[in-house]
This record gives sequence, C-alpha cells and structure tokens, in this order.
Amino acid sequence: MRKRVFITGIGVVSPVGNNKEEFWTAIEQGRSGLARVKEVDVSDMEVQIGGEVKGIDPKEANINENVNSRKMDRSTMFAVLAAKEAIADAKLARSDLGDNSAVIMGTGLAGLKTLQEQTEILLNKGPQRVSPFTIPLLMPNAPVGNVSLAFGITGTGYNVASACSSSGHALIDAYETLQEGEVEIVVSGGAEATITRLAIASFGNMKATTKKFNDDPTKASRPFDLNRDGFVMSEGACVLIMETEESAKRRGARRYAEMIGFGASMDCHHIVQPDVTAKQGIKAINRAISMAGVDKAKLAGDCYVSAHGTSTKYNDLMETNALKGVFGDHARKLRISSTKSITGHMIGAAAAVETAACIMALRDGILPPTINYETPDPECDLDYIPNEARKATVRYALNNTFGFGGHNVCLAFAKAE
Repeated sequence: MRKRVFITGIGVVSPVGNNKEEFWTAIEQGRSGLARVKEVDVSDMEVQIGGEVKGIDPKEANINENVNSRKMDRSTMFAVLAAKEAIADAKLARSDLGDNSAVIMGTGLAGLKTLQEQTEILLNKGPQRVSPFTIPLLMPNAPVGNVSLAFGITGTGYNVASACSSSGHALIDAYETLQEGEVEIVVSGGAEATITRLAIASFGNMKATTKKFNDDPTKASRPFDLNRDGFVMSEGACVLIMETEESAKRRGARRYAEMIGFGASMDCHHIVQPDVTAKQGIKAINRAISMAGVDKAKLAGDCYVSAHGTSTKYNDLMETNALKGVFGDHARKLRISSTKSITGHMIGAAAAVETAACIMALRDGILPPTINYETPDPECDLDYIPNEARKATVRYALNNTFGFGGHNVCLAFAKAE
C-alpha cells in the first residue's frame, strides 16, 4: 500500500519574488517579471529580454564554512536560498533531517554561467587563470551537494536532468524515495540560471525564443494566443518539502497539498519539436489521473491545470490536443493557465515553480491567469483563464511539463484534508 505524501514547505526564488508569498502575489495579480536583460551584455543580440532574479543578497546563502555564495554558480545560490525558505516554512529542525532526509533536485543546464565565464578566461587569459572551483561550480549536482552541506542532509541525494521536465522528474523520484521507506522527508525541486550570452544566442538561433518584444518585454510571453512566437528564458528555483503522512502528523506539520499521482512518457518523435498529435503526452496525463484514482468527468469540473504553456506554436497546440485527448468533451470544463506568461520559462526549475503555483491555488481558491491572451487561436480553444485570476475553489490540480528530448511529465495534487 502506497504511503500518502504531502507538501509541507515551499521556497521560491523567481523573477517575480524571492519568497513564496511575493511570488504568489505577483502571480495572482498577473504582474510580469520580464524585462530587458541586465546581468549580461545583450546589446548585439536579437533576443534582449528575459526573466532575471532581482534583489538577491548573496550573503543570505552563506550558511556555513562549506556553503558560501563565492563558491557557487548562480543556479546553486538560488537552490540554497529556496531550500532555506522551504525548510523554515516546514518548521524543520536540523535534527529532523540527517539520515531521515534526502535531497533530489532537477536542473536542465546548471552551471552554464560558470562554463561560459571560465571558457572565456581559458581562451583569453590562459589555462593558469581558470578557477580551481570551476568543476564544483558547474557540475549539475552542485545544487544538491550544497543543499546537503547547508542543512545536514545525509540520506540519498542526486540531480535529475531532463531539460524542462527536470524538476518534474525530481518530484516523482522524491515521491518514490518516500515510498521505499528509507527516509521520511525529501527536499526536492529545481534550480536554473541560464541567462547567458551562449544560451540566449543558442535559443534565439534555433527560433525557440521570441524576438518581437525587446521594446515591450512584459507582453512577450503569450501562451495559447494566436500571435505567440516563442518563449522567454528565465531563471530561479523552487524547493518543496515532501513528507510522509506519518512524519507530518508526528511533527504537527502544516500540510499544503497531497501528491496523489504522476505520469511520464517519451515522445520518440524529435529531439526538440513536440509531437502535435500528443499521443505520448496523453499517455503521461492518463497515467497521473489513473494513479490519482479520480473519475475524469469529476476531475475536469474540480481541477486547475497548470499548463506547460511555453508560448511556442507547437507546444501550446500539442498541450491543447493532449487535454482534449484525455478529457474528451469534458475538456471544456477545465480551467487552464500558464504562469510562464508572468514568470517566463525557468527551464529545469519550471515544474517545481509551477507546482508551487498549483499548491497556492489550492490553498487560496484563486486560479492564476494567462496574461497577454489577446487573440484567440482557433486551434487552442479551451479555457485558459485569460488575463485575470479567477476565484474558484477546486480540490485537484494537474501540472504538465514537456521537455526537449521528448519528455512528458504530469503531476497530480489534491488539496490537503
């Protein structure tokens, strides 16, 4: 018999707020965090906008002698800060962690900032000037290692990399780790900091990111709108404390939501382009619903769907087709939105950040809007909660994530009871 697993703590670092409540207020208000990029020089580039984290004090990530912001890539610093908030939010003491806890994170391109900086040093100044910290800074498991060192987590720990689905897969692994019974608490989520010249140029040249809104960045991300033409790259982190029911009860912990199902599949179609027939996306969503054990007709009328909703032509069409394929005529009852319209696309951190939005929506009975929805697309014709948040008490939430490589992930949550 499977153990019940609850979310008991949330930590967020994002372009719209550096804690969970600031983040959620911006989501509720539909206040975009997208702007012209300032951290790197983009003056000679076609794409000049992104969702940068602002107002961070790196000293807040200086936890002990081993965990210091000077020895971290930007993505790792975000992970440590989000974990710090989540652990405090869950009211976990260091004695609650140790061997009783694990850390499983997801990143798509962790350490990209360090890789670019140190490569430039190698080419321009020579090998003797390359930092000895380069490898521990850029390695994909650096967020995991630093979170473990910061908070005394000695159970299993590793990083998951599946592009935009990374933190979705991490949350699945966290759930399964709790089922195995070796630990009762998993610190999980994702972190990303890919706003670099290399990534901006690469995504732009492959025509994945929009180039039309350099002078009006807040309008750039427009999921499901007829005139969408690409995503906007962002950075940030979200850490969630996942805990068995027994542990949460014993500690008297607040339970935000219960994870009740998940599904995953591979398109086997193209390395970056989604299959618009959505046959494997349908499979992933169906698996999550089957595991949750909720009738589809009932679920459709009592559910918020957090769409992957990247604002690209093919992704948004594929996701619409997937939801229609799963729910049939009941898809018209679904209330769907993409918070990427507000935050931009946080790549490997996306699934975790959007899980936080799902949980807060269940908590407060407010469903996030899809902003910049101006011209309906005849092929994307469901209810995408256009432009303004909607008050609605729902019991369930589905969180879809689809990644380069053909990864499909759907996570199912229920309001804590």
